[in-house]
Amino acid sequence: MSKEGSTISGLMDAFATSVSVALQYGVPLDHLIKKFSHMRFEPAGFTGNSAVPIAKSPIDYIFRWIEQEFNKEEEPQISESFDDSPSCSDCGSIMKRSGSCYTCTECGSTSGCS
Repeated sequence: MSKEGSTISGLMDAFATSVSVALQYGVPLDHLIKKFSHMRFEPAGFTGNSAVPIAKSPIDYIFRWIEQEFNKEEEPQISESFDDSPSCSDCGSIMKRSGSCYTCTECGSTSGCS
C-alpha cells in the first residue's frame, strides 16, 4: 500500500489485524463483506480483475474480491447491482438505480430526479 513505517501502512496493518481477529472470534464473513464493500474513498479506479472491474477504494476492492473468492453460498441478485451507484448525500448509504436516477433505500432521497 505504501512505504513501510508510514501512516497508511500502519493503518492498513491495524485494519487487517482487526478483520483477522473478527473472523477468529466468529464474526460471519458476509457481515464484514456487507460492511466494507462499496466504501468510497481515494484511491479509486479501474482494476485488472474482471470480477471487480471498478473499485471505489482499496477496501472496496479487497472485500468484493473476498466475496467472489470465498462467499459463494449466496448468488448476487442481478436487479440489485450497486457497482456504479453513488452514496446518498443525506445519509451516506449506497443508492439504488431507479430508471436513469438513483433512490436511497434507507432515507428515501433521490439523486435529483422526480
